[in-house]
Amino acid sequence: MCGIVGYVGPRESLDILMGGLARLEYRGYDSAGVAVIDDEGQIETRKRAGKLKVLREDLERHPLSDGHTGIGHTRWATHGGPTDANAHPHLADDGKLAVIHNGIIENFAELKTELVELGYTFQSETDTEVAAVMIGHVYREVGSLEQAFRAVVRRLDGAFTLLAVHANEPGLVVGARLNSPLVIGLGDGENFLGSDVAAFVEYTPRALAVGQEQIVLVRPDSVEITTFDGEPATAEAFEVSWDASAAEKGGWPSFMAKEIDEDPEAVANTLRGRIVEGRVVLPDLDALGDDFFNDIHRIIIVACGTAAYSAQVGAYAMEKWARVPVQVELAHEFRYRDPVLDSRTLIVSMSQSGETMDTLMAVRYAMSRGAKTLSICNTQGATIPRESDAVVYTHAGPEVAVASTKAFLAQITALYLLGIYTATVRGTMTDERREELLTEFQTIPEKVRTVLGVRERIHELANWMADTRSVLYLGRNVGYPIALEGALKLKEIAYIHAEGFAAGELKHGPIALIEPGQPVFVIVPSPRHDDTLHPKIVSNIQEIRARGARVLAICEVGDAAVLPYADEVIAVPPTEPFFEPLLAVVPLQIFAIELATAKGLDVDQPRNLAKSVTVE
Repeated sequence: MCGIVGYVGPRESLDILMGGLARLEYRGYDSAGVAVIDDEGQIETRKRAGKLKVLREDLERHPLSDGHTGIGHTRWATHGGPTDANAHPHLADDGKLAVIHNGIIENFAELKTELVELGYTFQSETDTEVAAVMIGHVYREVGSLEQAFRAVVRRLDGAFTLLAVHANEPGLVVGARLNSPLVIGLGDGENFLGSDVAAFVEYTPRALAVGQEQIVLVRPDSVEITTFDGEPATAEAFEVSWDASAAEKGGWPSFMAKEIDEDPEAVANTLRGRIVEGRVVLPDLDALGDDFFNDIHRIIIVACGTAAYSAQVGAYAMEKWARVPVQVELAHEFRYRDPVLDSRTLIVSMSQSGETMDTLMAVRYAMSRGAKTLSICNTQGATIPRESDAVVYTHAGPEVAVASTKAFLAQITALYLLGIYTATVRGTMTDERREELLTEFQTIPEKVRTVLGVRERIHELANWMADTRSVLYLGRNVGYPIALEGALKLKEIAYIHAEGFAAGELKHGPIALIEPGQPVFVIVPSPRHDDTLHPKIVSNIQEIRARGARVLAICEVGDAAVLPYADEVIAVPPTEPFFEPLLAVVPLQIFAIELATAKGLDVDQPRNLAKSVTVE
């Protein structure tokens, strides 16, 4: 959740820190702060509750001195409310030590009791200050930031990334990682630390992913990595595939608007290079091998929130194509129900950030039970793909808005590729059918672009519905998780009640919610497909329309059967049944952002939410 940035080098560190924190705002936060070792060898800090602009305005009124070593932080409150006192950095050792922290230190209470008995007092309610005071206490005994830092982190339980600087040791930032993300940016004569590569991508694309239970010592001309026990360690090197401009608005009114416009590219980039001569090519799956895919008897997809809905869409297709049972589990429930797993079970984890703690813990649980794990992720160097047996990256590019949009389409795309790949290996799909699907798949980016053209009409609808207090969504088959995702988007950014249902459930209870004027989005499957879904959902539309609902139908161009019963029709191009979700979800994304905008809300940083949920 929290944003972390550190810098050592020849530049003015405050500029680096504030720029990095600005690019990490998407993670969600309610206070911000910086600490700089100035040229006189003193630590200067400034921290304020509220958005980064509050801190920036304070720094403009009361500038910090120049310095070339510093750390910065955006905090999402856990222990203690969002106040100036609880904001990071926290100081210790008479103001000579500064510490910032992402995560939760579970044993902070007992450590705090120990320090109080030694005569220390505290200025905040946070667990972080406990770590800072303890590091300062040990520093007074050993006189080395590295030794003090190492001694303390070995005593901490929970999930944390810690960064620290000491006035006596300018030119050094130390960091530690346990169950929380930390990456190193490698520059020329300067180095960076961040909770995400966005913190430093403006300055370097070269990065190292810090491993579990590792400590880093970062100086301008060197990076040293060890285990908590002091043994030398290595980190995985990678190149960031996008530049800083990809994480900027570039003229769009919001990051979310920009990212919805990037839906087509998210699909296209995830497909790029993976369809070759009528086959799906996923070299990263070589680590598992064709024999494993032939032998698996079950696939379980673990995910949370939007990723779980993309998983549900993918599960329909994967089970149909590969003829292997596929189920979707909420990651935060998965390991607590003692699921039956073995070496023939494939656990597929879905996480845009690759740092979702509930999903990470589900992956670790699965591995401890002998299951194989495959990560579908949008972030290079993230923890979940590094700890999984294999990975399929989605290549959606940086997604800054808290509410996921383009990453959702990219996740479905990756799951479909995995499904077709698995079906090919298992021999459950003919060559003709595979080539037919892949040919159509490659047309989807352009069809998504066509759907974006409905924005103006949806803008009108959203303005008309700005005072709406509840919206319902109905779908069947792959349309059902799209209904769930549409409702989630509206809840996330417009703060109104929204609920998605499987349309067949109407008569089993939800139809009691229908009253005159109730807006209901209905995701309508194509009438061209040889199944009974289309006439059944038209019957559902008739049922709710008869009770006064205002029906907004998302259906295929030319679907005449819907026209007499829908108050509004949003038409999408025709495509294969399993590709329809990639088109149908786009109007729902647009509706959510347009309604939230009509209500005057911040669509990029909705209240109480964070982009990357790095605690359970």
